[in-house]
Amino acid sequence: MFDRLSSLVIAVTLVAIAAIFATLTGGDPLSIAIMALAGFIAAATVYSALPVPLPDAPRTSAAEPVLPPAISLLRHPDFAHWVDQEKEPLLGIADNIVTIANDAAIRLLGRHIVGADVRTAIRHPAATDWLSRIDDGAPLEMVNLIDFPRPGARWTMRIAALSGREYIIFLSDRSAIDAADRMRSDFVANASHELRTPLAAILGYVETLQDMNGETDMATRSRFLSIIHGEAGRMQQLVIDLLSISRVEADRFRRPTTPVDLAGIVGTSIAQLCDSEQARAKDIVAKLGEEPLPMLGDQAQLGQLAHNIISNALKYGHTGTPVTVELTREGRRVRLAVSDEGDGIAPDHLPRLTERFYRVDEARSRSVGGTGLGLAIVKHISERHQGQLDIESELGKGTRVSVTFPLAT
Repeated sequence: MFDRLSSLVIAVTLVAIAAIFATLTGGDPLSIAIMALAGFIAAATVYSALPVPLPDAPRTSAAEPVLPPAISLLRHPDFAHWVDQEKEPLLGIADNIVTIANDAAIRLLGRHIVGADVRTAIRHPAATDWLSRIDDGAPLEMVNLIDFPRPGARWTMRIAALSGREYIIFLSDRSAIDAADRMRSDFVANASHELRTPLAAILGYVETLQDMNGETDMATRSRFLSIIHGEAGRMQQLVIDLLSISRVEADRFRRPTTPVDLAGIVGTSIAQLCDSEQARAKDIVAKLGEEPLPMLGDQAQLGQLAHNIISNALKYGHTGTPVTVELTREGRRVRLAVSDEGDGIAPDHLPRLTERFYRVDEARSRSVGGTGLGLAIVKHISERHQGQLDIESELGKGTRVSVTFPLAT
């Protein structure tokens, strides 16, 4: 296709040739002039009608395609909206500078981290070392932050790479998971130890009796058999408590729906202790009142709760001192309280009394036959029944354990 200049040149040339041809053949000068003028006008019309050519687009190399400008995800409004909804700490960093942080990150690290170098925002040796090597192509692996942000805690740090030198940092709290794992390991170790101790005693005395071949006197044999019987009973009680705590934990999310009378349950537990071989049963002072105390509960579990609390008071209170068992209505709740007059418990031990196998005085607990699971079972039973467990103690005066439950009416 011709351009505008080429078209004009051709038109003018044709008009000129026509004029010269007319002159050579003897044509009228006026006619020749009119024809030439008409030709020029036609050429001008053709020239103006042709389209104006567009400027040439810049040439680019096939090896270097033109790409649209990169869009920063960290500056996108939808990204900021998503960050604010995240429950765990999240940071957006560009060139090692924290450009965005959600509320969880600010609560964990402080408001000053926005605009700061990420290596100073997350003050932990493992994090600092990893973040210092991120530009060297270090693999984007998970990093454990031990004792962060406080001793005994553990967090993990994950990093997702974006375009350019931008990254997203995810922080996750794993302290509770670690604590649960430690509790599980401690539980297995303690249970094994508690079972191994009486089992070793039983095996030792049985072997001694076998080696004597009937040469021992009846008094010695009876004493050994009595020890074996006692250790076997201790193992049996430990197995019962282990099964109880497992059963209670399995039921902890199922609220009881059976109507029961707490006053009747506590009264039955006291009667069972008085009928047993419990040496201090006569020291129990019951203040249960006359009215029934209806609630929704598991009768067997509430009986075990009352039995464990009263038994502990009998074990650790001084001989000959009263163990007071009270039931008191407090509005729409009822309080079961058991008080003893013993040595008391130091304040630093109180928060740990409901831990499995925790003992204030291990030697004394073993001598009175405790398994270390009694109050742990009480705690789980009270939680299942929406109860509140309280332990108060004063050194040299005694301990008061109480649980409040919601009444059915």
